[in-house]
Amino acid sequence: MAIREDLGTAPRRGRPRKFQDPSRSVTLTLPEKIIDALEAVDHDLSRAVVRLAQPEMAKQPHPTAELSSFGGRSIIVVHPTRTLEQRTGVFLVTLPDGRAIIAFDESMTPARLELKIQDELDDHRLPDEDAKVFEAIRDILKEARRSQAVTLQQRSIMVIQSTKRRK
Repeated sequence: MAIREDLGTAPRRGRPRKFQDPSRSVTLTLPEKIIDALEAVDHDLSRAVVRLAQPEMAKQPHPTAELSSFGGRSIIVVHPTRTLEQRTGVFLVTLPDGRAIIAFDESMTPARLELKIQDELDDHRLPDEDAKVFEAIRDILKEARRSQAVTLQQRSIMVIQSTKRRK
């Protein structure tokens, strides 16, 4: 997993990027009713199309852990695994596409998480599928820690926890 060395380091001229991924302009002829429906999703038609295409994109295979970037910031997105929560003490917040972001309380730090993950990888009882997730997260954290172009910053997210169990 390569940490992008250009995250926010080089100033860009012209209009800001709308999407993180490579993009290109296309021209569409659409019925007015479709345009109205798209504008109900987002006033920016290209963002509306992207939002509506995301469930289809979720069906495509993803790496076990990867960086998801917007602007100069990235988060680690993982395939959710109970083992990751149980063995490291992190919380996984599931995203609409079935993947999850890693959340943790104040007692955990990125360095401590990297160490816990390495300790678990040293335990040969860790199931292979879980080991792949652990290795991918460890590699991302290690590369970010060693990179001169990025910094690891601990941020807070708001998690709304249900008090009732779903059936």
